[in-house]
Amino acid sequence: MPEVLPSRRALLAEATAELAAAGVSEPRREALRLWAELRSNAAEVMLDGEMEAELELAAALRDAVRRRAAGEPLSHVAGRTGFRTLILRSDRRALIPRPETEGLVDLLLGRIRTGRVLDVGTGTGCLALSLAAEGDFELVTAVDASAEALSLARENRDALGLPVALIRGDLCGPLVEHSMDAVISNPPYLTEREYAELDPSVKAWEPAEALVSGPDGLHATVRLLGETREVLRPGGWLAVEVDCTRAGEAAARAESLGWMDVAIHADLFGRERYLLARRSAQS
Repeated sequence: MPEVLPSRRALLAEATAELAAAGVSEPRREALRLWAELRSNAAEVMLDGEMEAELELAAALRDAVRRRAAGEPLSHVAGRTGFRTLILRSDRRALIPRPETEGLVDLLLGRIRTGRVLDVGTGTGCLALSLAAEGDFELVTAVDASAEALSLARENRDALGLPVALIRGDLCGPLVEHSMDAVISNPPYLTEREYAELDPSVKAWEPAEALVSGPDGLHATVRLLGETREVLRPGGWLAVEVDCTRAGEAAARAESLGWMDVAIHADLFGRERYLLARRSAQS
């Protein structure tokens, strides 16, 4: 006997109820988002809600809702996420780009828009690709130690058709001395204890190496402050995302290493999130 399919409106209500039962906040909004990802048009459920849902749509939506209800991030279930002007593929190979990271691009573009720029720890490629899309740089290079993250960044680069050079390596290791006019980075900055206490919705789905940075959370940031001084040309800019609870310590470390014009800037939520500094004009 053929399966009796619900109406589109009933299918949406079913999805919403399952997400709500799983504790997902804004379950109807997320159900509509998943519908839109599957069909590129969530309006049909409003316009033709009494129409019987197609078999393939019902099966795909129920599978997506099951995954989301089990705790998988929405960006992974949908397979993509937005970052500034871009739509990026997103999965567990790299950290999901966060809205607060978008402000780092604005800060750097407010100081420099041409020359050569490096994104350290590129992950999905969100920072490098945004700079390639919005700036007028001669060269945008992205480096990551993870082969899986680089494969995801490559998929995003190729899908968007943006000119970004991808290199596998540890921080600035593969780069030539004094070869860059600017460096941007969202390095890992959680302490080991903070990582252990993370919600499973993050810890179970996003790579630990993109999140945790030693007992004090500053290991990668301090290394970056040291290595980028060698990679940057005199007068070059550095823009780094930092943990808001350690922003002051990160700024103090930068000053102790001889960085100029060190400043901490707030993110869109008003938290101290970005460190901006300039390399000495002395060669």
